[in-house]
This record gives sequence, structure tokens and C-alpha cells, in this order.
Amino acid sequence: MAQVPVQTIHRDPQLFYWILFPITIVMVLTGILRHYATVLMASAPKKLDQKTMREQRGLVHGINVRGNFHTLSKRSFNARRDALITAYESGAYLKDPENQGQPPPNPLSDPGSMEGMMGMMKNQMAMIIPNTLIMSWINAFFSGYVIMKLPFPLTIKFKSMLQAGVATKDMDPRWMSSISWYFLCIFGLQSVFNFILGNDNAANQMAQQMGQMGPQTAQMFGPGVDPNKQFLAEAENLAVIDHYSVLDNVEDRLLKSIRV
Repeated sequence: MAQVPVQTIHRDPQLFYWILFPITIVMVLTGILRHYATVLMASAPKKLDQKTMREQRGLVHGINVRGNFHTLSKRSFNARRDALITAYESGAYLKDPENQGQPPPNPLSDPGSMEGMMGMMKNQMAMIIPNTLIMSWINAFFSGYVIMKLPFPLTIKFKSMLQAGVATKDMDPRWMSSISWYFLCIFGLQSVFNFILGNDNAANQMAQQMGQMGPQTAQMFGPGVDPNKQFLAEAENLAVIDHYSVLDNVEDRLLKSIRV
């Protein structure tokens, strides 16, 4: 049986120290600076008034009931559902009941909405500008270098990801280019930032992206969103639930498991 020959590339060992280490150190320092820059630019959270808090928690209450109805008895669930649907349809949880049925205000005329959009823009700029500068620096000085070989085998599908900037067809996918190491550092330094800055840090780009995507309840009362429509939609979601409980026939199931 013929064996596949091992591909060997004669490269300067100094590339490992003059390319891999500088890129890694720059990425770590950039993440630390991004964290402290985000902390300095962050504005103090505003204290919500009682009506606004009631409006938001009223919707979250309905979402929690809908997501955990199977842990409630049928009587308890029906009581909660009827009370919530009645409150949602009557506008009891609305901060401004007199505006029920009217279109939401223009977010550009709301100072609170403008401040929130500016905060999101600052976070985006704090992430985009350093990454753009680092990529330009790597492309200018380290483009086309192969710096290391991974110690485990990979399929050909990883070739485009690990050998970006190196136009070769027959190179082993385990060889990695400098720009590919930069992309791996973006997603692979999370544990380093958690160790240096703590779990709740602004340098973790993956956490930032996930925070921008969710949770869903945090975006339900964003700029330009009509709370009344949110309540009516949640009332419809509660009304169509076909209730069942995880405790249904639990005695029979328990006795059956004991007998077996």
C-alpha cells in the first residue's frame, strides 16, 4: 500500500518569532485597549421610571409564562393566561395608555433613543477601526508568509481558511499563513481576555456580536417599536397554547419505572 509522502517546506525558523509572536501580542494588546476604551466611552445607564419598568417586565412575564407553561398545572396556567391576555388587550401595562393605537414616535426625535444608537455606533467603531488597521498592517508587512504547521491532519476544506493570502494549490492544508493566524486570534483569544480582564469584558468580540443579536427581550422596546403591538402579539401567542404539564400521569410513570 503506497503511503502519501509528507510535504516538507523549508522555511526560516525566525518567521515563527518575527511574525507569529508580534501578531499575537498586537491582538492581545488591542483587545485590552478596546476593553478600556469601551469602558471609558460607555455612558452610565439611565434609571428607569416605574411605568417603563412595569411595561417591560409585563411583557417579559408573558414570555416566561409561554416558555415555561409545561411546568404549571392547567388551572394555574389558565389563570395566568387569562389575566395576562386581559391586561395586554386593555393596555394595562402600557407606559402611556393614551397613545394606544397611535404610531410609535420618531426615534430621531427621542433623546434616549439617540443616545442608545450612539452607544451602539461607538461599540461598532471600537471594533471595526482596530481590526481594519491590524489587517492593513499584516497585509503590508506579512502577506504571503507561511509561519507554522498544525500538528493534526485537516481536510481540504480548511485550505481556504488557513492559507489566505498564499496562492498555492498543492500545499498541505495544515500549513497556515500569517493573515489566517490573525483570523484565528480573533476567535481564539476569548479565554485569554477572560483570564486577564474577567468574564464581563468588552474585548471579547464574539460576546459583543452575540450581545448585539440577543437576547430578544432586550430589543423588544427599542427605538421605533410599538409596545402595544408587542403586547397584542404576545396575547395571541398565549391564546393558542395547547397546555400540557410535565407532571401529567407522573404517578403512573413512576410506578412503571419501579416495576421495571
